[in-house]
Amino acid sequence: MISAGQTAPDFTLPRDGGGTVTLSALRPGKVVLYFYPKDDTPGCTLEAQDFNARLAEFTAAGTTVIGVSKDSVKSHDKFCKKHGLSIILASDESGHTCEDYGVWLEKSMYGKTYMGIERTTVLIDGDGKVARVWNKVSVKGHADEVLAAAKSL
Repeated sequence: MISAGQTAPDFTLPRDGGGTVTLSALRPGKVVLYFYPKDDTPGCTLEAQDFNARLAEFTAAGTTVIGVSKDSVKSHDKFCKKHGLSIILASDESGHTCEDYGVWLEKSMYGKTYMGIERTTVLIDGDGKVARVWNKVSVKGHADEVLAAAKSL
Protein backbone atom coordinates (compact mmCIF):
# COMPACT_ATOMS: atom_id res chain seq x y z
CA MET A 1 0.00 0.00 0.00
CA ILE A 2 1.29 3.44 -0.89
CA SER A 3 1.81 5.91 1.94
CA ALA A 4 2.32 9.64 2.49
CA GLY A 5 5.79 10.91 1.61
CA GLN A 6 6.39 8.41 -1.19
CA THR A 7 6.75 9.46 -4.80
CA ALA A 8 3.48 8.65 -6.56
CA PRO A 9 4.01 5.95 -9.22
CA ASP A 10 3.67 7.53 -12.66
CA PHE A 11 1.23 6.13 -15.20
CA THR A 12 -0.30 6.76 -18.58
CA LEU A 13 -3.80 5.31 -18.89
CA PRO A 14 -6.55 5.50 -21.50
CA ARG A 15 -9.38 7.76 -20.38
CA ASP A 16 -13.03 8.43 -21.00
CA GLY A 17 -13.71 10.32 -24.22
CA GLY A 18 -10.53 8.99 -25.87
CA GLY A 19 -6.90 9.90 -25.37
CA THR A 20 -4.80 9.22 -22.32
CA VAL A 21 -3.96 10.80 -18.98
CA THR A 22 -0.38 10.84 -17.67
CA LEU A 23 0.18 11.63 -14.00
CA SER A 24 3.57 13.36 -14.40
CA ALA A 25 2.17 15.63 -17.16
CA LEU A 26 -0.20 17.19 -14.61
CA ARG A 27 2.64 18.69 -12.52
CA PRO A 28 2.94 21.15 -10.90
CA GLY A 29 -0.76 20.74 -10.24
CA LYS A 30 -2.12 18.60 -7.45
CA VAL A 31 -3.98 15.38 -8.24
CA VAL A 32 -6.67 13.41 -6.49
CA LEU A 33 -6.60 9.77 -7.58
CA TYR A 34 -9.59 7.87 -6.37
CA PHE A 35 -9.66 4.16 -6.98
CA TYR A 36 -13.10 2.57 -7.12
CA PRO A 37 -14.35 -0.96 -7.80
CA LYS A 38 -16.86 -0.67 -10.66
CA ASP A 39 -18.70 1.80 -12.89
CA ASP A 40 -22.41 2.37 -12.29
CA THR A 41 -22.70 0.56 -8.96
CA PRO A 42 -24.43 2.45 -6.12
CA GLY A 43 -21.40 3.45 -4.01
CA CYS A 44 -19.19 4.16 -7.01
CA THR A 45 -21.89 6.27 -8.65
CA LEU A 46 -22.38 8.33 -5.49
CA GLU A 47 -18.63 8.82 -5.11
CA ALA A 48 -18.25 9.94 -8.75
CA GLN A 49 -21.22 12.31 -8.43
CA ASP A 50 -19.80 13.84 -5.23
CA PHE A 51 -16.39 14.48 -6.79
CA ASN A 52 -18.07 15.77 -9.95
CA ALA A 53 -20.29 18.18 -7.97
CA ARG A 54 -17.15 19.74 -6.46
CA LEU A 55 -15.10 19.74 -9.66
CA ALA A 56 -15.06 23.55 -10.00
CA GLU A 57 -13.78 23.84 -6.41
CA PHE A 58 -11.07 21.25 -7.03
CA THR A 59 -10.06 23.08 -10.21
CA ALA A 60 -9.94 26.40 -8.33
CA ALA A 61 -7.64 24.70 -5.82
CA GLY A 62 -5.28 23.68 -8.65
CA THR A 63 -6.29 20.03 -8.36
CA THR A 64 -7.19 17.48 -11.05
CA VAL A 65 -9.57 14.68 -10.05
CA ILE A 66 -9.07 11.26 -11.66
CA GLY A 67 -11.17 8.20 -10.96
CA VAL A 68 -9.44 4.87 -11.67
CA SER A 69 -11.01 1.45 -12.05
CA LYS A 70 -10.40 -1.66 -14.13
CA ASP A 71 -13.47 -0.91 -16.26
CA SER A 72 -12.96 -0.31 -19.99
CA VAL A 73 -13.00 3.12 -21.62
CA LYS A 74 -16.30 2.14 -23.24
CA SER A 75 -17.76 1.46 -19.78
CA HIS A 76 -16.39 4.79 -18.50
CA ASP A 77 -17.93 6.64 -21.46
CA LYS A 78 -21.32 5.06 -20.78
CA PHE A 79 -21.02 5.84 -17.03
CA CYS A 80 -20.10 9.49 -17.71
CA LYS A 81 -22.93 9.95 -20.18
CA LYS A 82 -25.54 8.33 -17.94
CA HIS A 83 -24.63 10.45 -14.90
CA GLY A 84 -23.39 13.67 -16.57
CA LEU A 85 -19.85 13.28 -15.22
CA SER A 86 -17.05 15.67 -16.20
CA ILE A 87 -14.28 14.21 -14.03
CA ILE A 88 -11.56 12.16 -15.70
CA LEU A 89 -12.10 8.41 -15.52
CA ALA A 90 -9.01 6.37 -16.32
CA SER A 91 -9.13 2.73 -17.39
CA ASP A 92 -6.62 0.39 -15.74
CA GLU A 93 -7.78 -2.84 -17.40
CA SER A 94 -4.33 -4.43 -16.93
CA GLY A 95 -4.41 -3.61 -13.22
CA HIS A 96 -0.78 -2.42 -13.18
CA THR A 97 -1.60 1.00 -11.71
CA CYS A 98 -3.91 -0.53 -9.10
CA GLU A 99 -1.08 -2.87 -8.12
CA ASP A 100 1.48 -0.04 -8.07
CA TYR A 101 -0.71 1.87 -5.61
CA GLY A 102 -1.48 -1.24 -3.54
CA VAL A 103 -5.26 -1.10 -3.98
CA TRP A 104 -5.71 -4.48 -5.75
CA LEU A 105 -6.31 -6.71 -2.73
CA GLU A 106 -7.99 -9.85 -1.56
CA LYS A 107 -11.47 -8.98 -0.33
CA SER A 108 -14.25 -11.05 1.14
CA MET A 109 -18.02 -10.90 0.98
CA TYR A 110 -20.49 -13.40 2.37
CA GLY A 111 -17.65 -15.75 3.25
CA LYS A 112 -16.14 -15.80 -0.24
CA THR A 113 -12.75 -14.30 -1.01
CA TYR A 114 -11.91 -12.60 -4.29
CA MET A 115 -9.52 -10.01 -5.70
CA GLY A 116 -10.79 -6.48 -6.14
CA ILE A 117 -10.08 -2.78 -5.82
CA GLU A 118 -10.21 -1.42 -2.28
CA ARG A 119 -11.87 2.00 -2.44
CA THR A 120 -8.89 4.28 -1.83
CA THR A 121 -8.12 7.94 -2.46
CA VAL A 122 -4.60 9.34 -2.90
CA LEU A 123 -3.83 13.08 -2.79
CA ILE A 124 -0.64 13.94 -4.70
CA ASP A 125 1.11 17.29 -4.32
CA GLY A 126 2.59 19.41 -7.11
CA ASP A 127 5.99 17.71 -6.74
CA GLY A 128 4.53 14.26 -7.37
CA LYS A 129 4.70 13.16 -3.72
CA VAL A 130 1.85 11.44 -1.93
CA ALA A 131 0.46 13.96 0.54
CA ARG A 132 -2.32 11.83 2.01
CA VAL A 133 -3.99 8.44 1.58
CA TRP A 134 -7.52 7.45 2.55
CA ASN A 135 -7.97 3.65 2.74
CA LYS A 136 -11.27 1.76 2.88
CA VAL A 137 -13.12 4.94 1.98
CA SER A 138 -16.65 5.51 3.21
CA VAL A 139 -18.29 7.52 0.41
CA LYS A 140 -20.54 9.84 2.41
CA GLY A 141 -18.76 13.17 2.97
CA HIS A 142 -15.51 11.88 1.48
CA ALA A 143 -15.26 14.35 -1.43
CA ASP A 144 -15.61 17.27 1.01
CA GLU A 145 -12.80 15.90 3.18
CA VAL A 146 -10.51 15.41 0.18
CA LEU A 147 -11.33 18.92 -1.10
CA ALA A 148 -10.40 20.45 2.26
CA ALA A 149 -7.09 18.53 2.22
CA ALA A 150 -6.34 19.64 -1.36
CA LYS A 151 -7.03 23.28 -0.47
CA SER A 152 -4.67 23.04 2.50
CA LEU A 153 -1.68 21.95 0.35
